[in-house]
Amino acid sequence: MILSLADARRVIAAGERRAHQLGQPMNIAVVDRDGNLVSHVRMDGAWTGSVDVSIRKAVDACWARAGVAGGRVFDLAAAGARWESPNGGYPADARGEPDREPGRAGGPPAAGGVPLLRDGAVVGAIGVSGGGPTQDQAVAQAAVAAL
Repeated sequence: MILSLADARRVIAAGERRAHQLGQPMNIAVVDRDGNLVSHVRMDGAWTGSVDVSIRKAVDACWARAGVAGGRVFDLAAAGARWESPNGGYPADARGEPDREPGRAGGPPAAGGVPLLRDGAVVGAIGVSGGGPTQDQAVAQAAVAAL
């Protein structure tokens, strides 16, 4: 199953509508199931510094759903669980360094990063950045509903 450009545009349009309702301009990114960018929109007035953040959230959400354990981590992150290792520190990144940045690959996806499912299979993900965590998540959820 693939995520078409038309799918990505429909998802982004739904996210834009929700962002307008909230009065918060956003960056909205859609990636395919391999984490490759399909489409991105930076709404007028959205902070340019969150362009990369929206893309990273989408990639992380896609990869977090790749397996059962990843799905559980995503579910916990979406519920607001803190991401810490059993010894109370932060998980290590690929270099073995502590990963203290929310939304970086290796940790759970940040609010606003949601996988896109079709018939129970991951076909991609959306990443939203530009507001607070609650706003980002609300826009992402509205966008996901359009698929």
